[in-house]
Amino acid sequence: MRLTFSGQIIGAMATAIPDEFGLSQNYPNPFNPTTAIRYQVPETSHIKLQVYNGLGQRVGTLVDSLVDAGYHSVLWDAKNMASGIYFIRMEAGSFMEIRKMALVR
Repeated sequence: MRLTFSGQIIGAMATAIPDEFGLSQNYPNPFNPTTAIRYQVPETSHIKLQVYNGLGQRVGTLVDSLVDAGYHSVLWDAKNMASGIYFIRMEAGSFMEIRKMALVR
């Protein structure tokens, strides 16, 4: 069973544990200058969330730590970044997923 949400997690859902790793599309997208990035972790794991520019250069690390199982969200403030396409990459053990984001000024 895979639980996904299109909005804020509330009530009993907040205590649910996902069955698999996942990286949701950031919201809003396109954004200016902040965006929320949600991800899910089925078991306590070392998580890396890194942001890359369109040239593939890492421009930031949002998470690089041990994270408890559950649904999580992190805010990226790109106020010092140029308009353009960026990528958020999530790594957890053998799991890896990438999402595209658009910063519009």
